[in-house]
Amino acid sequence: MSLMSKLLTAATITTAIVSAQGVDKAQLLTYIKSDVVRNPQVKVEDLEIIEKKQEKALPGWDVYLTVMKLKFQGKELKIPETIFVNGDLVTGRLFSLKEKKEYRDLIRPNVPDSLYDDAHLLYGKKDAAHKIIVFSDPMCPFCRQTVPGLLKAAKEHPDKIALYYYHLPLLQIHPVSGILTRIMHVAQKKGKKEALEKFYDLKIGFRETNTTKVLQAVQKHTGLSVSQEEIDAKEVKEAIKHDEDAASRLMVKGTPTIYIDGKWDKNRDGYKKLIK
Repeated sequence: MSLMSKLLTAATITTAIVSAQGVDKAQLLTYIKSDVVRNPQVKVEDLEIIEKKQEKALPGWDVYLTVMKLKFQGKELKIPETIFVNGDLVTGRLFSLKEKKEYRDLIRPNVPDSLYDDAHLLYGKKDAAHKIIVFSDPMCPFCRQTVPGLLKAAKEHPDKIALYYYHLPLLQIHPVSGILTRIMHVAQKKGKKEALEKFYDLKIGFRETNTTKVLQAVQKHTGLSVSQEEIDAKEVKEAIKHDEDAASRLMVKGTPTIYIDGKWDKNRDGYKKLIK
């Protein structure tokens, strides 16, 4: 098939699935299967519409914030996808030449109040002036640059910052995080919050999956003694799954992802202004 044929086929599909009155889930699924997920080895199983919203900067456009539920090589994946709809037009990207903005990189769902719960409150008072949520993986290089400072700020300014910590292990990049985040969860449940900060300078191989070696490395570096039985407990695994589901709900695309008072902090340093 020629390049022109491919372009015409894509254009025909894209136009045909959208009605003048807007779209429903079935139509969005058709668009995803036809124009977004083109790898035949990836199966589109479902699409969750997280939120539909309008932006002042995009008159006439509806923004659908969604999560694609995919299956690839036997693994289930949840991938965020932003879809813009305007009448008979649908696209995954809108770029402003005037403002030089890619809108799919700027729009995020609203943060539900349910995410500000006691189980995730790491530092600060519940009635602090500002609420911050962070999704983090201790082996992520960007987390290692950012999160320790955020933890320190929240610990030292409990009246200004209530910090809610969510685990998001990036297993495809560093599998060891699957074990580390469960250890961190157990430590937090035991009230040993100070140990969490030490995970951000722990030296261990990204691909280490030997639980015994990881537990020993953590104990040597942090002084924290946790058993394999503790981290393999059903409730611990469910807690990490809950955090991953929360990340999916907010269309988190990487770590660290930070929200300040419900708004995405793209530069990840907004907390510094709160403690001046």
